[in-house]
This record gives sequence, C-alpha cells and structure tokens, in this order.
Amino acid sequence: MKTSKKKLKFTDLLQESLWFVKLRPVAWFGYCLFVGAVLVLGKISLAAGIFAAVSCLFVGVGIAKYIDMKTTSEHPVGFYWAINKSLPLAVLAASGIVACWFVFMLVASLISGEYYKIGEFFFHWELTPHNLHRETAREVFSWVYSYANVTLIFVLLMLTTFAGWFSHPLMLFKNARWSEAKEQSDRTVAKNQSALYKMLGFVFFEAVLCTTITPLLTPVLYMLVSTLMYVSYKSVFETDDPA
Repeated sequence: MKTSKKKLKFTDLLQESLWFVKLRPVAWFGYCLFVGAVLVLGKISLAAGIFAAVSCLFVGVGIAKYIDMKTTSEHPVGFYWAINKSLPLAVLAASGIVACWFVFMLVASLISGEYYKIGEFFFHWELTPHNLHRETAREVFSWVYSYANVTLIFVLLMLTTFAGWFSHPLMLFKNARWSEAKEQSDRTVAKNQSALYKMLGFVFFEAVLCTTITPLLTPVLYMLVSTLMYVSYKSVFETDDPA
C-alpha cells in the first residue's frame, strides 16, 4: 500500500477541504441539505437518528471521492456510484455505533431506575407544537440537532481511540481488512499526530459551537468532517496513485 512521506499539516487539510466545496458546490451543499433533513429523525427515534447521522457521515466520504474523481480523473464516476460504494460499510459502522450507544443507555437506565428510557431510545415522538414553539429559529434548530453534534463527537472519539482515523477510507477505497486498516491507520496517525490533533480540536470546537450558537451549520459540519476524512486519507495513501 503506497503512502506519502510528506507530513500532514492541518492548514493544508482544511484548505483542500474547502477547495472541494468550490469544485462541486451543488453536490457538496446538496448533500448538506439532505443530511439536514435526515437528522430530524433523531426527534422521532434517537436510535434512528444516530443511525442516520453516522451513515450520512461515512457516506459523505464517498461523496468527497465522487467530487474528486468527477473533477480530476480521466474516468469520473457517477453520484450514485458514491452512494452504492459507501452505503454498505456506512450502515455497518452506524449499526455498531447504535449498539454501543444502546448499551451505555441501557446500563444508565437500569442503574437510575428510569426504565421507560429504554423504549424511548427506539421511539419517542418529540416533534410536537410545544417543543417546536421556541423564540427563534436558532433555538429550534439547536434543539433539533443537539443530539447530532454529540453523536459526531462520540463517533470521532471512537475512531481515534478504537477504530483508527484512516480505517474507514482504507476499507472503503483499498478493500483492506479491518485489522490491516487499523494497523495502517495507527502507524500513520503516529507520524502525523500534530496535524490530526489540531484537526480534531477544530472539529470538536465547531461541534460545540453548533450545539448553541450556529446549529444551522450542523449539516455543513458533517459534510466538512467527511471531506476532511477523505482529504487526509488521500494526502497519505493516494499521493502516488493515479487519479
């Protein structure tokens, strides 16, 4: 598996990710709008919302690949190629995150005696006039997307401590087995800790902002993180590969 010896820089990763927005703004922002609509599921079923949020995050990596190939490759792929390519692995990852979240919630509910929360994890309709009646649109979207930002932070923590930051794109684009992908990811992260820690700090900071000050940007943050995942992967593992 080819890798680049060039050290990653956070500023370069962020700049290249923003460049992706300019390449295909309709596709990039169109997917953001789709994510924004799907994330509303969390106010009907937390389990469904978490599943949808994680799936959208990882499918977004495929969308970034599509934008890249559509612009730079002699053999561009279609939009639905990105969906079909990304969705199976995204669903698998989302199922694992939902299962982990359910275990944590189950233990907490059993300890606290709040057994009703077990059922509410799977279905709890919160889209009522009372909940939606807030003073500003910002407060409404902050309420709607609050769980999504917590989910994003949780997923990133799982990636960096358990799965490996580069594991998903390596399995998706290099057909690597999970153990091989994690080993490759751990080695690469060790060589680029400064850039990756700055990137994660930036994302965590933005996620916190999106919970209160800029909730409408939550779908944009999801697509930006997907693009950062792809750009950082490409910078290391596809530098010497043909487009």
